[in-house]
Amino acid sequence: MQQHITVVGGGFAGLVAAIGGAEAGARVTLYEAHRALGGRARTADGPYRTNEGPHALYNRGPHWSWLKRRGLLGELAAVPPREAARFRFHRAGRLHRVPPLALLRLARHKEAPVDADFASWAAGRVGEAGARAAAHFMAVALFHHDPGRLSAAFVQERLRRVTSLPPEATYVRGGWGTMIGRMADHARALGVRIETGARVGSLDALPAGHGPVIVATSLDAARGLLGDPSLSWESGRCALLDLGLRTRRGDAFVVSDLDAPGWIERFTAQDPTLAPAGEQLVQAQLPVAPGTGREAGVARAERLLDLGFPGWRERVTYRREALAGGRTGAVDLPGRTWRDRPAVDRGDGVYLAGDQVAAPGVLSEVSFSSALEAVASALGERVSGDRALSERAG
Repeated sequence: MQQHITVVGGGFAGLVAAIGGAEAGARVTLYEAHRALGGRARTADGPYRTNEGPHALYNRGPHWSWLKRRGLLGELAAVPPREAARFRFHRAGRLHRVPPLALLRLARHKEAPVDADFASWAAGRVGEAGARAAAHFMAVALFHHDPGRLSAAFVQERLRRVTSLPPEATYVRGGWGTMIGRMADHARALGVRIETGARVGSLDALPAGHGPVIVATSLDAARGLLGDPSLSWESGRCALLDLGLRTRRGDAFVVSDLDAPGWIERFTAQDPTLAPAGEQLVQAQLPVAPGTGREAGVARAERLLDLGFPGWRERVTYRREALAGGRTGAVDLPGRTWRDRPAVDRGDGVYLAGDQVAAPGVLSEVSFSSALEAVASALGERVSGDRALSERAG
């Protein structure tokens, strides 16, 4: 008899799980509470194609070949070399064209200890000022207000990938929503039944014969759905500012704040389709500490915009602000690794998938790997270890 798998959540992790289950021969039903699929991978409709915060696809990650082989990547956009020359680093109130030497020196280190915090470990190699600048630079991949207190191994792995040459970061043309659309179409073609606007309040509310359940939601939502208070892990909080600006020659491509964690990027540099002709889309992410509101982060973003995008206030055609709390992926404190996060297999035929659970990778790679691990476990195909997981994913 064909096995049935139920997936709760229609974001990136949920769609990977649905496709993986259907390809393995299972009947799959996916429930998504919202009318649109995608979760945090949704892209806004309309002339300003904003993602929910900055999104990039790292092309050396385990999901790359999986998506490519299925024709799900679509058209990709890379940063033109002339735009890369407009990368700016904010230090001591000024913009600089080159990063601190300390950051480049740190990026060459292959490994760092799990038990030490990044600030202490890095300071021992490049001094406190260099360590602080490197930690703040990593806001691009950590979304955390104090990256220096995180595990040195956790931060260093991401520093190496962010600074690798040629760059790993690649952009889905038209926004991540276009890739989500392709994934949904592919899932349906495989026979996956997708129900949107279908909120699952408890597993008891699922139809009889639902089979194993893969909960592909945020940990907060999973905690409520499963009634399991242990489903918690530290994440970041970010003030997000999206701007449509009339185009001006000479605007920065990126402003990386090295005095405090923060990152501003002009996404139309690599993908002009994200804004109307003659305009550009700029997205800023400013990590904020617990208890700090969106306004503080936005105010800091505006000060950086004054430096990197002169006259931006008179050029605004679109503006959106938001606070992303607990939705920016897992971060590991000293002494912890991804293996210590909430396990994928919760017992009794329930599995977790998402970017804050026990799976390796960076950002969306964690969602991808945990989704495939959940499917393998649900179907009785036990997969253990990084190598076996990557082999299955590839």
